[in-house]
Order: sequence, then structure tokens, then C-alpha cells
Amino acid sequence: MIHPSYSELIEAINTNTEDDDNTMLINSRYSLVLATSKRARQIIAGSEPMVEGAAGKKPLSIAIDELYKGKVKILEDIHEEEEVSAEAASENTEEVTAEAKAQEA
Repeated sequence: MIHPSYSELIEAINTNTEDDDNTMLINSRYSLVLATSKRARQIIAGSEPMVEGAAGKKPLSIAIDELYKGKVKILEDIHEEEEVSAEAASENTEEVTAEAKAQEA
């Protein structure tokens, strides 16, 4: 069995959040997988591990340890949400323009 389990890791991440910071609460395995894989890629790219005993461990194991011990915080990526909203708005504008042209014809 993998230690910590998904539920233990999610609980540890959510208890390490503070009210005054921008840390987001994790409520799904998908969010957890995205966060750990992103941190593992950072470690592969040369970022220093933030936990003791990382020598000889795989980057994903190190990322899980960092999240479990509260060394890494998961923040909302506001820029991605803004980009998605902007794309949706432009698509809606294109649809409205196409409908208006169809009605004119």
C-alpha cells in the first residue's frame, strides 16, 4: 500500500492551509495528481527538494512527501481561469455574430 494514502494526503494538505493565504483546499484526487505531478516536474527540471532524505527517491515520491509535510502549498492559478473566461467570452461573441449574420440574410 502506498503511504500516505490519497485520503491521508488530502487531509494533511487541507489541515496545513491557513485562513490568510491563497492556498486552495483539495477535494478531489484529480487536483492532487495535478499538484504532485507539477511539483515532480519542477524537481526533474532542477528545483531543490524541500524535505530531508530525498536522495535516492524518485521525483514523484519527493513531491508527495513535500505536500504531506506541508513544505509545498497549492495555490489557485488565477491566470488560467482568466484565460478560460476570455476564450469563452470570445466564443460567445463569435456565435452571436454568426447568428446575427444568418438573420440578416
